[in-house]
Amino acid sequence: MKLKTIIMAIVLPLSFNSFAQLTAVDYKDDEQVLSGFGIKPKTELKDKPGVLVLPAWFGIDGHSKESAAKLAELGYYSFVADIYGKDNRPKNGAEAGKNAGYYKKNIAEYQKRIQLALDELIKLGANPDKIVVMGYCFGGTGAIEAARGNLKVQGVVSFHGGLGKEATRAVGKINAKVLVLHGADDPFVPKEEVDNFQTEMRTSGADWQMVYYANSVHAFTHKDAGSDNSKGAAYNELADKRSWIAFKDFLKEVL
Repeated sequence: MKLKTIIMAIVLPLSFNSFAQLTAVDYKDDEQVLSGFGIKPKTELKDKPGVLVLPAWFGIDGHSKESAAKLAELGYYSFVADIYGKDNRPKNGAEAGKNAGYYKKNIAEYQKRIQLALDELIKLGANPDKIVVMGYCFGGTGAIEAARGNLKVQGVVSFHGGLGKEATRAVGKINAKVLVLHGADDPFVPKEEVDNFQTEMRTSGADWQMVYYANSVHAFTHKDAGSDNSKGAAYNELADKRSWIAFKDFLKEVL
């Protein structure tokens, strides 16, 4: 379902020095040039764990870069994936919806772009056996698809992401641990979609968790989304803080 609220890039609250540590990395999917951002931790954790960040429907934005920088401060190698391509950045909500919609329908291509970004994270220095994929909104959908595709990751985390899949797709075993951080009042993820997702998780034998945040709708971690829940997408400071804590606890558990 398309969002009615356009979520634009946020202004980073981090210091310039933290932001400057992010390095642009060009890589390719056949002839398509992709351009993500990588960052190494100043003090790495044991076993060099890594986190792949999948951006929301506008592609790489301030929010995804901020998350990567915060993860590096915690000791994780981090890489922000470019799903659309260097010359395919959406200019408005209509283009963002079209781009995201394409990859939601062409799941194999979405999973391939995620895998290419995982390869870059490993090149950066992350241990290939100690990786988690996380994402926001459209990126949260991608994180779930990384689990469905059984990409080689230890866990996936979806922040206010879409959970649906075509009914004709087979349900296979899911090896990665799954954490879904969900707005309890998110109108873009209907109850039927949630119910079907939970049934899928049980059928797949996944180790999964789903946390609901009260008074929260879609995009509750995006500080630029406003505060009007009636629009369907809005920032919720408490849910943002609580979900980040849950995410950090998950990383400690699986990595």
